Parts: sequence; C-alpha cells; structure tokens
Amino acid sequence: MTCKGICVRYKAQKPVGTGRYASGQRRCQICEIFIKWEGLWCPCCGYRLRTKPRNLKYKAKLRARVEADSIEAKAVADTQLEVEEVTIKAKTKSKAKSTKAKATKSLVSKKGKIKTPCQFCEKLFVFTDKHEKNCKKNPSIDTSLESESIAIKA
Repeated sequence: MTCKGICVRYKAQKPVGTGRYASGQRRCQICEIFIKWEGLWCPCCGYRLRTKPRNLKYKAKLRARVEADSIEAKAVADTQLEVEEVTIKAKTKSKAKSTKAKATKSLVSKKGKIKTPCQFCEKLFVFTDKHEKNCKKNPSIDTSLESESIAIKA
C-alpha cells in the first residue's frame, strides 16, 4: 500500500490551543500526514488511521482534555434538565386542577421525552393522548359493552 496523493485533499491544519487528536484529526502513517477524516481507514492508501497519540506525555494530555470536556458537557446537560423540569412543573400546575405530584416519578422519560399527566387518572405518560383513549377513568368509553359476554355451549 502506497500513498496515491488523495490524502492531500483532506490535509488538516494544526489547531491553535488544542491538540490534533483532541480536535478530531487523524494520522496516516503511510502518507505521513494528519487528515480531517471521519472513517477509520485512510481514503488514499487504505491504511488504518491513528486516532490517539503514541507518546506517553501526549496521551496523558489527551486523557485530561477528554475528561474535562465530558465533565463540562455533563454539567451543561444537568442544568438543561433542571430548567426543563421547572418549566414542566409550572405548566402542569397551571393546566391540571389537582395534580398528585409523586417524588418518585420523573417528568422526563429515559429517552429525554417530556411526560404529561392524563386528565382522567393523572398518571404521567409520554403519549397522553394515546393513553386517554383507553383510560379506565375516561367517561366517554362505554365499558358496559365490554363487561357483557355471551357464553355459548357446544
């Protein structure tokens, strides 16, 4: 495998203030160039790209940078969730006549979708309209037809 010169199109400039690997650049050992490329393999020679430094000193720098970025991202996400929860609580209190707020149930699902209470049973659901159609406490559903059943002896 040899360099065909395609990699020159993807040549990356050295970033100011951060490392090459921290900014997402990758290095091809065959072409001897840092490129801005999302794949694992060099577009030019097909050789595997390096995504991490080999030097111990630079490995430690990258590790510290990644940890600091993840802590910062987590803090930002936590503050956004808190703001969303406060706005959701304010909306549900103004809409519902009497809401039973349980401390154990969250207003945000695992996937980040907002839960709203059912107007009949006041339980929290992501898709309330779907639940309200089949809710047992919904007065518009005629339950008398479902309870009647005809037994036929053969």
